[in-house]
Amino acid sequence: MNKTLIGFNKIKTDYIAWENAVPHRVLVCAGTGCLVNGSMKVYEEFVKTIKEANLNVIVELKDEEGDVFVSKTGCQGFCQIGPLVTILPEGIFYTRVKPKDVKDIVETTIKKGDILHRLLYIEPNMLKVCKETSEIPFYQKQRRFVLGNCGMTDPEDIREYIARDGYVSAARACKDMSPEDICRTILASGIRGRGGGGFLTGKKWDMARQQPGDKKYIICNGDEGDPGAFMDMGIMEGNPHSIIEGMIIASRAIHADEGYIYVRAEYPLAVKRIRKAIKDAYTLGILGKRILSSDHTFNLQVMEGAGAFVCGEETALIASIEGKRGMPSPKPPFPSQSGLWGKPTVINNVETLSTIPLILSVGVNKFREMGTENSPGTKTFAITGHVLNTGLIEMPLGSTLRDMIYGVAGGITSDDGKPMADGFKAAQIGGPSGGCLTKEHLDLPIDFDSVKEAGAMVGSGGLVIMNKNTCIVSVARFFMQFTQSESCGKCVLCREGTKQMLVLLDDIIEGRATEETLKILEDLATAVQKGSLCGLGKTAPNPVLSTLNNFRDEYEAHVKYKYCPTGKCKALTKFTIDENLCKGCMLCAKKCPVNAITGERKQVHRIDPIICIRCGACIESCTFGAIKGEKL
Repeated sequence: MNKTLIGFNKIKTDYIAWENAVPHRVLVCAGTGCLVNGSMKVYEEFVKTIKEANLNVIVELKDEEGDVFVSKTGCQGFCQIGPLVTILPEGIFYTRVKPKDVKDIVETTIKKGDILHRLLYIEPNMLKVCKETSEIPFYQKQRRFVLGNCGMTDPEDIREYIARDGYVSAARACKDMSPEDICRTILASGIRGRGGGGFLTGKKWDMARQQPGDKKYIICNGDEGDPGAFMDMGIMEGNPHSIIEGMIIASRAIHADEGYIYVRAEYPLAVKRIRKAIKDAYTLGILGKRILSSDHTFNLQVMEGAGAFVCGEETALIASIEGKRGMPSPKPPFPSQSGLWGKPTVINNVETLSTIPLILSVGVNKFREMGTENSPGTKTFAITGHVLNTGLIEMPLGSTLRDMIYGVAGGITSDDGKPMADGFKAAQIGGPSGGCLTKEHLDLPIDFDSVKEAGAMVGSGGLVIMNKNTCIVSVARFFMQFTQSESCGKCVLCREGTKQMLVLLDDIIEGRATEETLKILEDLATAVQKGSLCGLGKTAPNPVLSTLNNFRDEYEAHVKYKYCPTGKCKALTKFTIDENLCKGCMLCAKKCPVNAITGERKQVHRIDPIICIRCGACIESCTFGAIKGEKL
């Protein structure tokens, strides 16, 4: 056993001994979602209250006695019911914890060993009270492989990462495996890039390995810009060392001695925790010269991106690191041939790199037991929208949309959050670059190939669920507006094509479109898809094309009959006042910005349809429900 592994064993042995010597551990979720809801105040209240209870509280495990170990964790996934607190070793899972609840938790659970039932999670569908995460369907039906340590360990403590066998895979790769062995292993695992395209990771590495030259780079793409996506953020905040370890293995595989973690500046907590993880790794000789008792050298630094969505594309990201404007370049050459400063470069996203150490740890065969033949392993998804349970989840590839929506997310909800038994309409998968899946796809295996055949893409893992009251044309317009505003403008088809597509969608929503509009929209979307320079432009029309294919009747309703089937498009709605309900209070008239409402006090009012701009202010102001929006 080499010196590094001996040192790791000492850290592991000491840490576990200290951990076992402390009767209780309090895990407070400190992911962004829970932090926004006040989890740091909960954490501070625990430290204060435990001290006041004459118990010895420790916030860092070391060679000292303690009664309660209070620590922060990364995202535990179930964001909407935070702040989340777990009490170990009992495994008691408390939800929506406020600072005022802490004293009761300390007195009831930590001192007496009883359960505080009012803070337990209640499964709405079964009215079941759940004491532990293992009893909650949201967690039961997942396979938390990459997210296993997120929410259960302190992301800012390198010793705990090592105590959970962290960096052992990296040490093995640097000391006992040749670059060819590593590439062969990763290729045999079948892992495909989790950032969007689904390209074979092992093949990408091997291409870079075979390139001549004594200078090569590894880049971690943490520029997660899809609306509603926070998969990479969860890993960067909750388990930053797994990313570093994956990059070390990748650097050994392609003979790289330098790397960058490119993180969007909108993720300050992720940046903070990754910087600390890198600093601690240098301190222990895990980064730098002759790392992990080997002859391999690898230096790593963080670069903050300026927030451009296009910088998620490989060549644009490289340009940004080089200090240029983030704009894509034609391929070939591919980055593995000529990337950062013209040197061979491998770019993988956060989730891909975090999976690599686990593949070496559990073995190729064990890894391939999860997922499908051509899409092995698991995939993280940020599931949001009209579902009961939103949050960060991880499922084996090949799981169905039904598994995710009804198994994990608890089913469809109405606009006001109430359950809808038969309310599912569509799922936008893969963010702005993805596409729309419908009821016909509920039992479709969610893997790279099956989703692509359905006209969408897994992408980085954004999953927005929509109920039957959602206007699908408005959804397509939302994503088109995003991609149009994020276009770098380098190529004409993307710059002008997305702009014109947005104009056409506005015409449809606002009642100006004709049947010819749909044909122009479809032809233009196809042209943009085929002729754009980079992946952003090529995939920008996906939401439009997939919704046109799956919901053409809804588009035609807007165009031919000038009405929105869901009643959500205000320009296609006529506002009227019910004479039987109107009390003449004049609130609506006061709120109308264009004075379209007339009538005396205590008399029935009227809306002039010619003046009315259909802003909806009158409906919001009417306390009697007298104003209705009718389809034109």
